[in-house]
Amino acid sequence: MSRRLFALALGASGLALGTPALAQHEGHAAPAQPGAPAEPDPHAGHVMTPAPQQEPPPSADDPHADHDTGAPPAETAEEDDPHAGHAMPAPAASPEPQAADPHAGHSMAAPAEEPAQPADPHAGHAMPAAESPGAAAGPSGTDLPAGSAPPPPIPAEAAADAVYGSDAMEMGRHHLQQFHGGQKLYQVMFNVAEAQLREGRDGFEWDAAAWYGGDINRLWLKSEGDGTFGGPVEQAEVQALYSRAIGPYFNVQGGLRYDFEPDPSRAYAVVGVEGLAPSFFDVEGTLFLSHKGELMARAEASYDQRITQRLILQPNVEVNFSAQDVPELRLGSGLTEAEAALRLRYDIRREFAPYIGVQYRRAFGETRRLLRAAGEETGGWSVLTGIRWWF
Repeated sequence: MSRRLFALALGASGLALGTPALAQHEGHAAPAQPGAPAEPDPHAGHVMTPAPQQEPPPSADDPHADHDTGAPPAETAEEDDPHAGHAMPAPAASPEPQAADPHAGHSMAAPAEEPAQPADPHAGHAMPAAESPGAAAGPSGTDLPAGSAPPPPIPAEAAADAVYGSDAMEMGRHHLQQFHGGQKLYQVMFNVAEAQLREGRDGFEWDAAAWYGGDINRLWLKSEGDGTFGGPVEQAEVQALYSRAIGPYFNVQGGLRYDFEPDPSRAYAVVGVEGLAPSFFDVEGTLFLSHKGELMARAEASYDQRITQRLILQPNVEVNFSAQDVPELRLGSGLTEAEAALRLRYDIRREFAPYIGVQYRRAFGETRRLLRAAGEETGGWSVLTGIRWWF
């Protein structure tokens, strides 16, 4: 009996000694060896207590017979070692004794987690490699040599050329230019064709013009004169002029003038400007140089004041100058004559308008004296009646 109790005590003490040895290595992670081909077994080198030998069955007198006496539980509630009872091979002998690891048995805390970084919006994008400043070799821009490719075709003048051909459309363009500024036009106008009722002898006067051409170049014929009913024509002249536009509103004119009356007749070279001044004044200025070297000038202005669409009041002013005395023509130097008229016309049609009006004419200076000496009138008032027409 005493031997059985001794054997049981010896087995229990062996299990008690083995259990703390196993418990102190639980949870220890062996430090990884650099360069090791595989992670070492955490239980390598542990000395495992051999299992106790099977005891003979107890005798009938043993009160503890058939009782399974297990190992006493550890002080801390730990789970049984899953490797308990396993035969662990002895580690291979090391050629040299290894120095004790100063950190053996230390619990290495896991590193603190870094705060989450925001997602990179360019993640996964392929960034092209930056070229170095000298990477591009060779000429560029305007340094490149000129190409030898043929130039593009000249665009057609009109889209219709691509359908009908330029030859077929040439006539259409020709007519288009004619009807939109390139055509040749003409006009004949009697601006003044009137009878002058005045004290003494009644008279008449005309002022007419005709032109032919385009917007830029024109040929002009002008004529004006006056006389008395039942008597001779006192003044009569005709001008042939070339006119060229020098702007939207003015034309320069040059040509010849010939005076039929008074006698002796004169021929003049003519240069002048006529056009539409600001505020819609029709103005004209002309220089005359006779074949005898006599220089004269004339200036005229008129304005159409519309009272209604058809009733129009037209004031008109004309002055004449001479650079020298011409006694045979009864002209003195300076301002020779001036006249002012006011005509009220009614446009029955735009091409035909009768009018009435008044006119005052007066000679000045030496011209006035020469007219008196010849027994001619030097000026006065006249009542006008006439027509203005054109075609």
